[in-house]
Amino acid sequence: MNRLELTGLTVRPAQVWGGIRLVPLVRETPVEGLRLHQEVYRGFGADPGPGSGSSVVDVGPRSHYTSYIPHGLVADWSGSRAEPDRAGARSAAYGTQFADSGPVPPRTVTLPRHRHHRMAKRQPGDRLRFLPLHLALEGYLALHFGGPSVAWEEWSRQALREGLSPRAEDAYMGWSVRGLDNALRVFEIHPGQCGVMVYAADALAAAFVLPHPDDYRLLHASLVQDLYGELVHQYALYGGPVPEFGARIRDSGQLRTLAGLRAAAQTQEREWSEAHDALFARELLDTSYAFDRVHRMGPFTLWRFLPPFVRNRGGQHIGETITDHKGQVAYLKTFRLSDAQVRRGYLLHTLADADWQLAAAAAALGTTTDELVRRIRAAGFEALLKARA
Repeated sequence: MNRLELTGLTVRPAQVWGGIRLVPLVRETPVEGLRLHQEVYRGFGADPGPGSGSSVVDVGPRSHYTSYIPHGLVADWSGSRAEPDRAGARSAAYGTQFADSGPVPPRTVTLPRHRHHRMAKRQPGDRLRFLPLHLALEGYLALHFGGPSVAWEEWSRQALREGLSPRAEDAYMGWSVRGLDNALRVFEIHPGQCGVMVYAADALAAAFVLPHPDDYRLLHASLVQDLYGELVHQYALYGGPVPEFGARIRDSGQLRTLAGLRAAAQTQEREWSEAHDALFARELLDTSYAFDRVHRMGPFTLWRFLPPFVRNRGGQHIGETITDHKGQVAYLKTFRLSDAQVRRGYLLHTLADADWQLAAAAAALGTTTDELVRRIRAAGFEALLKARA
């Protein structure tokens, strides 16, 4: 498995709000045996949006990941077993209560400050809590995190002792992506919709897929709490309005019935769907990724993935996905990297492939050692280098 396969998902005509384009993804049949719901975190840190705050994750000995984390996702695969009394057949969204009869007294849930032990953690029963997008970002931040593996004379003592610690990357909340909140609030959710592809100025910003339409309906608005890259923020802020989808049916004199008109309209929708797959989604689906298995969940597997970090190739995405035993995507969430982030990934890969020897890495890049040193400093990795006289 090295590509994303959106088998079973079909696109519906795009909905446009200014520079934001939402392309609904619809399943004819939900993925059996898997449900996802939200685990909300409240009551700590600065509050840039509903149910939000900063949180700390322990990712290893003396290592911590600090970020804005509005909510986690809980994957429940208990329904994959053919037992009617399993919890997955009756799983409910956060905040729902069951009662035999009569009125249910209101219940207030207060969640304490969260200090997560890891990005993905098994919960009682067939459940796994994971932190959406942060799981993928951890994979990017950990890219060659150990730093130089050979003590070449060019590297500083700090680089050899601590590697790339600390690593930091900037991202924008969905609230600050111009037009996204209005688009999500105004546009309809299609019957059977299990996902959406979000574009800013017709550049793919994110893909979001869930296994069941009920899951998507509950998590549709959570897209404004997700993280988006610098490029997405700039495209939404400075890009102009994008053209809307419009079906234009020419009257050739043969459309004499409603059935004929309906068939012509469906043909237009199908042609737009094919054009979308060929022009818009190619950068996501035609890319070979490096997949890292995070957790097995019965017949399902949670992965995170990294792009090849090839320069001058268009948009490149990191993300996480849950697939079944056939490789079908049940869950997907992606983050578009900026050009600078792609360059940093490419540079780290080149250095690691050259065993961190500057002369060999410079030769692989077709440049000089001095130019490579300049690139390393420009990428924000100056602390890796030994100070020059």
